Amino acid sequence: MTRRRSRYRSLASLERDLRLCRACVEAGYPLESLPVLSPLHDQHAYIFGQAPGVQEALERRPWRGRAGQTLRRWLELDEDEFYATFYCASVTRCYPGKGRSGRGDRTPTPEEQRLCSFWREWELEITRPKLIVTIGGLAAHHVLGMKTVGECVGNRYELASGPVVVPLPHPSGASGWLNSPRNRERVTVAAALVRAELARIG
Repeated sequence: MTRRRSRYRSLASLERDLRLCRACVEAGYPLESLPVLSPLHDQHAYIFGQAPGVQEALERRPWRGRAGQTLRRWLELDEDEFYATFYCASVTRCYPGKGRSGRGDRTPTPEEQRLCSFWREWELEITRPKLIVTIGGLAAHHVLGMKTVGECVGNRYELASGPVVVPLPHPSGASGWLNSPRNRERVTVAAALVRAELARIG
């Protein structure tokens, strides 16, 4: 049974409830995992993707598959550094299953996204990150209002609420966006921006 408190004071208490969340299942949506949780290390940066994949669903830990390896290579971080640096979250927290075409995973519905936004709002309230890195178009849309990664990758944004936002595309082989040499150059620029922000915030 999903439990949501009116207030949370720590990520540990938030994650106790997030770990058991079944809000989307209770609303009738087919999911193929329990929520995936970020290791807690008092991180000051927040990485925000679309949804967990198959490997993440198995381990219940974010960025465990090939896309995570690519992402860490872009950022020049080893596995331990990555999890110590970023609190990892996503638009929805459970593996949504494969898309109808069989290529790539199913995009969570707007209602699933809404149901899961509760957790993001409290995470940002508690962590108050100095840097947010969005991964993929859906995440960029939720944080920046952008419709596509093509609008924003390679740029740096400052939110009125304080944090700097640097968008990246999704590092998945299912995306054709990275086939363009120009787009790959934009990823190089964006990854350098992330590293510069991490150096700035210490």
